[in-house]
Amino acid sequence: MPAQAVDVATVRALVEADPHVLLVDVRTPAEFESTHIEGAINLPLGQVDRHLEQISQDAGGRMVLICQSGNRAELCQDKLAGAGLRETAVMSGGMNAWAAAGAPVVQGPERWALERQVRLVAGSIVLLSVIVGLWWPPAVWGAGFIGAGLTFAAITDTCAMGMALTRLPYNQPRNKVDVGVSLSRISRDAD
Repeated sequence: MPAQAVDVATVRALVEADPHVLLVDVRTPAEFESTHIEGAINLPLGQVDRHLEQISQDAGGRMVLICQSGNRAELCQDKLAGAGLRETAVMSGGMNAWAAAGAPVVQGPERWALERQVRLVAGSIVLLSVIVGLWWPPAVWGAGFIGAGLTFAAITDTCAMGMALTRLPYNQPRNKVDVGVSLSRISRDAD
């Protein structure tokens, strides 16, 4: 399976046909804890660079990368391809598409997805800057700063605000993700 995107129906068929298909969820541990596909491995995107060589050496066969909407999974796919691992696929639409298709999930405590949190924080700062700007005009620079940051995030396909939000207590899982266990599952499932 060369690097590609696959839809939810294809992922479900792959898992039914081959139980060794690796479902690697690159969302934050808190997002994963909130809802995930049964049997998926949580390997947060922020950990991939540190373990890139090991992942590319140990992973074999089919690997489907999953995130909330597909963007972070595509970033991970690019990193893995750069390290020589080409047999990956990104689940188009991510967990949003999986849930919309009514596919089964393991449900944990409800949490907002990181992308939704970024929209809330950015929108709130812009709104507050504009309101305060009515009394103190320099405050509108806050809105301009957020607009510039969002533009930069879109151009570079990175998000500094998102990375900062992952460090908040709200985004920490009740049980810490053991990256070593995730990596060993990738290695074991590759056999």
